[in-house]
Amino acid sequence: MMEPAMNTAFLAKTALFKNIPPQEIELRMHCLGGVVRSFPKGSYIHYAGDIVHTVSMVLKGQVIIENDDLWGNRNLLGTMGPGELFAEAYACAENEPLLINVQAVTDTTVLMMDLRKVFHTCSRSCPQHQQISDNLLHILAQKNLALARRILHTSSKSIRGRVLSYLSFLAAQQKRKIITVPFNRQQMADYLSVDRSALSNELSKMQKEGILEYHKESFKLLKNPEE
Repeated sequence: MMEPAMNTAFLAKTALFKNIPPQEIELRMHCLGGVVRSFPKGSYIHYAGDIVHTVSMVLKGQVIIENDDLWGNRNLLGTMGPGELFAEAYACAENEPLLINVQAVTDTTVLMMDLRKVFHTCSRSCPQHQQISDNLLHILAQKNLALARRILHTSSKSIRGRVLSYLSFLAAQQKRKIITVPFNRQQMADYLSVDRSALSNELSKMQKEGILEYHKESFKLLKNPEE
């Protein structure tokens, strides 16, 4: 029987199980080696140096992906919420130690699946299993693009340049005058690889100069800073 926390109707709406009916997900879960685990707020799901062989999906809660350097400086790489995957690239690399920590921001429930069983179809060679494998490859491609975007946003030597690169991308993506940043201020600073106080000071300057307006996670770009 399936774990109570595994809601197949919810899973059918995720990218990994796209085009897979809920009843088929339930039937294939054993073939995928799926297990559900719960992690309390603040606990670590994976540590840097771990070897993982699982594709993990957040079912409930939120996790952050971070990297700490030798001096303890945190570099935020992203956050994952319900329906999103983490550490799957390392599992695909086979025996590649993690360079990241994965921490539960809230009480979090995770579905873990054996990568070898995801990519190697069962004896029935069912089309649903192949669809899941194809979906995972698409997710990996999308994440590679997201990593490339972060490199682009942090390529500027100035904090202002990084902020404008990131906010311009969000404005184009969200297609709204008032955009929402999916991070709090510390997380935004970590994502852009800048000091939080320096980021706050720069945002304040940009608001005084009429370049943007902001309140918490809401931002509005007002004019071209080159004008």
